[in-house]
Amino acid sequence: MAKTLVIVESPAKAKTIEKFLGKSHYTVKASVGHVRDLPKSKLGVDIENNFEPQYINIRGKGDLIKELKKEAKKSKKVYLATDPDREGEAISWHLAYILGLDQNDECRIEFNEITKDAIKKAIKSPRSIDINLVDAQQARRVLDRLLGYQISPILWQKIRKGLSAGRVQSVTTKLICDREKEIEAFIPDEYWTIDVDAKTSNNEDINLKFYGKHKEKIELPNEEIVKSILDDIKDKDIIVNSIEARTRKKSAPKPFTTSMLQQEAANRLSFTTKKTMSIAQELYEGIDIENEGTVGLISYIRTDSKRISEEAKEKSKEYILEALGEGYYKPDFDKGKEKGSKKVQDAHEAIRPTSVSRTPESIKSSLTKDQFKLYNLIWRRFIASQMQDSVFDILNVECKIEDYILKATGSKMKFDGYTKIYNFTEREDKILPPINEGDTFTVKDILPLQHFTQPPARYTEASLVKTLEELGIGRPSTYAPTITTILNREYVEKQGSSLHPTELGKIVTDILETNFQKFIDVDFTATMESQLDEVEEGNVAWKEVVAKSYEPLKEAIEIAKENIEKINMDEETDEICENCGEHMVIKHGRFGKFMACKNYPECKTTKPIINKIGVKCPKCNEGDIILRKSKKGKAFYGCSNYPECDFLSWNKPTGDICDKCESYMVEKITKSETKVVCSNKECKNEIVKENSEN
Repeated sequence: MAKTLVIVESPAKAKTIEKFLGKSHYTVKASVGHVRDLPKSKLGVDIENNFEPQYINIRGKGDLIKELKKEAKKSKKVYLATDPDREGEAISWHLAYILGLDQNDECRIEFNEITKDAIKKAIKSPRSIDINLVDAQQARRVLDRLLGYQISPILWQKIRKGLSAGRVQSVTTKLICDREKEIEAFIPDEYWTIDVDAKTSNNEDINLKFYGKHKEKIELPNEEIVKSILDDIKDKDIIVNSIEARTRKKSAPKPFTTSMLQQEAANRLSFTTKKTMSIAQELYEGIDIENEGTVGLISYIRTDSKRISEEAKEKSKEYILEALGEGYYKPDFDKGKEKGSKKVQDAHEAIRPTSVSRTPESIKSSLTKDQFKLYNLIWRRFIASQMQDSVFDILNVECKIEDYILKATGSKMKFDGYTKIYNFTEREDKILPPINEGDTFTVKDILPLQHFTQPPARYTEASLVKTLEELGIGRPSTYAPTITTILNREYVEKQGSSLHPTELGKIVTDILETNFQKFIDVDFTATMESQLDEVEEGNVAWKEVVAKSYEPLKEAIEIAKENIEKINMDEETDEICENCGEHMVIKHGRFGKFMACKNYPECKTTKPIINKIGVKCPKCNEGDIILRKSKKGKAFYGCSNYPECDFLSWNKPTGDICDKCESYMVEKITKSETKVVCSNKECKNEIVKENSEN
C-alpha cells in the first residue's frame, strides 16, 4: 500500500513527526535545508533578463535529491512541511519544482509547534504554495546577491580577499562604528547631586535628595552653585511639606518574540544570539522526554507576534488557577491585539511552551543544562504574561529647607503578581519611617557629590538586536547570523560583552559610506524591509522592487572601481626577520593572521603570531603565557612550551600569587566588574576592580 510522503527541513524534526504520524501510513524525510539555490561560483542573476534568478541544485545534495524523487514517485501523496515562514515557503517551492509537483495543488502543510495534535491537524488542512511568500524571499535573496557579489570583489581588490559586504551586515557594522565615533567624540559634562541625611522627630534615619527651589527643579552644573546652596541651608531644619501615598502597578511582560528572546537570554543567561537560536531550535524540533518520547517543547521560534492562541490561554489559565490561585490570573489579557508592530511575521503566535504542564522542573532530567535554562525562561515568561500585575505602595515625601525642595521616595510590594513566576532580581522594599506633614527633621549630614556624564554605552548583542528591531533592519531570523558574520569577518570583536569595531571594520565601513552610501543607510535598509512586506502581501511585484533598488547600485559600482585606492592592511611589527633583517609585518591569510617578512617576495620568511600577555607560566616558570583560540573561537591561555608544559586556563593569569594559598591569580570580567580571583576554586580570595568599559 502506497504511503504519504512528508518532507521537512531537518532530520531531528523528521524523526519527531514520523513518530506522531506512524510509519505504516507515512514516510517522513528531511531536505536538510535548501535543495536549490543561486550558484556560489557566479552572480547567478540574469540582470539583462529582468533579474531572472539562475537556480541550480546545491552541490553535494545529488544523492538526497535522488532519494526524495524516488520516495515521491512511489508515494500516493506528497506534503511539504517546511518551516512556516518566507524561507520555509521558498524551500517548499524549490522542492515542488524538483519533484515535479504542481504548486497550485494542496501540497503544503504548516504547523506552529511539533506536537501530535498540531501535526495531525496540519495534515487535514493542506494548502497550495503561497507564491507571495516565495517572491518576498526571492526578492531578498536576489537583492542580497546583487549587493554582495558586486561590492565584495571591490573590497577584495582594494583591501584583501575574504571580505564581504551585505545589505544587513554592512548597516549593522556601521551602527557599531557610529557608536564608537560617538564615544570618541564625547565630551563629559560636570554635574552635582546633594544628598541629605537627616533624623526624623522620632530620631529615625531618612535620606533625602535635593530637587530644586520653589517647586522648580534646579540643575547643579558646578561646585560654585552647590556651595551657594549649602551656605543657604547650613544649620537649618527640614520641614515636611507634603506626603503623597499612591499605588503603582507593573504590568506583566508579553510572551517572547524572537528578538525579545534573544535580548532576555543575553541579559539573563549571558547567551549569545547564535547560542540562543541554536538551543531554541533544539527545543522546537523535539527533545526525548523521559516516559513521554520525543516531542517539541516550544512553538515556532521565528516570530514578531505576541499573539497567543485561545487554546494556549485556556491551558495557562487552568495552570495558574490550580497552582497559584484565582488572585494571580488576569482574565482581561489583551486578547491577541498587538500595538506598535510594523509587521507581524507570518501571523504566528509568540514563542511559548507547547504544554504548560511540562514545567521546567518536571522535565529537567531530560534536558541539558543550557536547554533547561532557556526552556525555563520561555515557560516562565509565557505563564507570567497571563498573570496579574505586581502592585506597589509608593510614598512620596516632599520637604522644605528654606526655599529649597528635598524629596524622598519609599516603596513596598503590596502584591507580587506575575513576579511570583518571572523574577530575576532580589528586590528590597524601601520603607520610610513614620512621617507626618509639618514634622521637623534635623540635618545630620550633607553630602555634595560631583559627577560627570558618561558616553553612550557600546552595543552588546542584546542592545544591538533591540536597535535593529526598532530601526526595522532585517528580520528576527537574520539577527544571529548577521552578528556571527561581522564577528567572523573581523569587522567587530567582542571585549567582555560589548562589541567593538576593529580597524578593518572601520576602513570597510568608511569605503562603503563614501562609495555606496545609500546601500548602508539605515532608512534605505528599513524601507527595503517594508517593500519586502509589500511583496509578501501581493501588493507589488518582486522584480519591480529589485529593479528600483539596483539602478543606483549599478552606477555606484562603476565609479567605485575607479575611485577607491588600494589599502595596505599590513601592520608592521618590532619583530626582525631572521633571514634578511627586515621588519616582519602582520598579514591576513585564509587561516587568519600570520607574520611575514616585509621584503616579500624577495624574502619569503613567515612565522605564526604568538600573543604573549607578559606573564610567565605559573606551572613550569620558564615558558610565556600566550593567548590562543579553541576550534570554536573561544580564547584561552596556555604555555609557549606546549606540549612539554600542558598549562591551560580559560581565565587570563595576572602573574600575581594568592596571598592566602599561593596559587596563581586570574582575571575574571563580568558585565559590571572585573575581578582578580584565585585560580584555586577552594580559595575564595578575590579583588574587585572597577570596570572602565562603557
